[in-house]
Amino acid sequence: MRKVWIEAALNGAWSRALQPGIPDTVEAIIAEGVACARAGATIIHTHAYDGGGPQTHDWQVYARIIEGIRNEVDVPVYPSYPVFLTTGSDSSPFADAAARFAGIEELAARGLLDFAAVDPGSVNFSLTRPTAGAQPGNTYMNPESQIRYVLDFAVRHGLHPDFAVYEPGFLRAGAALARAAGTKAPIYRLMFCNLLAVGFPPKAYALAAYHALLEEEAPGAPWMIAGVSADLRPLFADTIARGGHVRVGLEDAPLGTRATNLEMVEEAVRLVREHGAEPATPEEMRQALAAARPA
Repeated sequence: MRKVWIEAALNGAWSRALQPGIPDTVEAIIAEGVACARAGATIIHTHAYDGGGPQTHDWQVYARIIEGIRNEVDVPVYPSYPVFLTTGSDSSPFADAAARFAGIEELAARGLLDFAAVDPGSVNFSLTRPTAGAQPGNTYMNPESQIRYVLDFAVRHGLHPDFAVYEPGFLRAGAALARAAGTKAPIYRLMFCNLLAVGFPPKAYALAAYHALLEEEAPGAPWMIAGVSADLRPLFADTIARGGHVRVGLEDAPLGTRATNLEMVEEAVRLVREHGAEPATPEEMRQALAAARPA
């Protein structure tokens, strides 16, 4: 029986102001990560919060979260990394790759990472429904020099690159750069967006297009669907039939979602089984990654 990875994305950068149900303390993130893993999640993804308020990029907070979850259940837990945003008239300390990824280096040095997350491209975060007087959307920056930096980091630490693909060009560039760097097989996370006018909406034609491009650029590579304020359940059946995996959780769900992370994982487990597959265990996922052909 085919094994499907279920990733649980617990919170994202939304804060409770936009997504009221997210866990935003170390203790709550650990508790929800453990509960989701025990319910069938294969991978846990989280942004770090320490006592509510905005997210933090403090690697020590991430270490507490990752260790707290792993002390209870054997599951890969991977962090976010600082976002480099610009409107074109400002600057960011994260324009420097070493500064931006310093925390990730610390976590890797302590053996706390399974994946090296980097998004292989830059994009305007324009809203699907902007107003004339609204402030311009930020540009999400991932210069090629920084992508190469993280891919070299992945090679040094023996990690699989973990790509979020917001635009088709991200997939093409990520595959090409991973091959050039000689990394292990990347994971391609296909992002379907409703809130943002980025890439594709969560439609069947979009999944078919992404899958065709993936088979051309990185045949046989592991991939999953994910979203930005999007309900991806209508794509589950096609995704599973095409050999993909799924991501759920309050980071990806439409803003204001009332369901909990645990409820979404439990529903994903049920839907995976209804579509003739079985949720993968973390060990089964690791075995599949080990068998995947390099970039």
